[in-house]
Amino acid sequence: MNQILVTERLYVTPELRRKKKLYKINFLISIFLVCILISLYIYAEYDRNKSEEVSQEILEEIQIPENTSDTTDTTVAKNNVLVVILNEEEPDNSSQESVEQPTVPVATARKVQTTKGGYKYTSIATINIPKIGIKYAILDGETGSAAETEALLKMSPTKFWGPEPNEEGNFCIVGHNYRNSKFFSKVPTLTTGDIIEIIDLSGRKINYRVYNKYEVVPTDVSCTTQRTNGNKEITVITCTDDSKLRVVVKAREVK
Repeated sequence: MNQILVTERLYVTPELRRKKKLYKINFLISIFLVCILISLYIYAEYDRNKSEEVSQEILEEIQIPENTSDTTDTTVAKNNVLVVILNEEEPDNSSQESVEQPTVPVATARKVQTTKGGYKYTSIATINIPKIGIKYAILDGETGSAAETEALLKMSPTKFWGPEPNEEGNFCIVGHNYRNSKFFSKVPTLTTGDIIEIIDLSGRKINYRVYNKYEVVPTDVSCTTQRTNGNKEITVITCTDDSKLRVVVKAREVK
């Protein structure tokens, strides 16, 4: 019996002890790394949910008139003369025909707000995409810097380039892909014919129909071109699920 015990002890060499110790250390490190990864995931999910809450608060603060139809110009052409109505007085029937003036929505004044990081921004419109069930405010930063844009993107979709909302040109909007149902995560699922609604601060709503979708490398900004042949267009941009490319969705005003 003693011989057996001695023999077994001889097999427990210093090298084997070292390997066992190394195994224990590696096991503890693995557990530690798993805990860190789980913590990071929980924090990231919390951050995403917090971003969603902030974006909905911003959306609720936007005061948009209930009249969500296209605005009409207040100028009237009479006998090849351009007449601009500057007050609410009735036109003089003795000099020209009475013209009924349509009610024109008045744009809500932009409220300048500041992020916790000190970046100033305003809410300039709302975007609604019925197919993927999202509605958010569109933010516009003061400087347009990369750091400012990144800070705003954590709060809501943000203007990247182009004219004012619902004006002639290519209005470009960027938003995060959180690989869930929030922000622009489902934008890559849009297809030709889908509708995107933009409501500006005057209450004017314009529907845009998707006519193209493709992917580009992050440095390719050709999709922001303003050559629209006089049309009103929007470009919605987000990341692919692996964040290596950018998904570009092009839409044009439904007339």
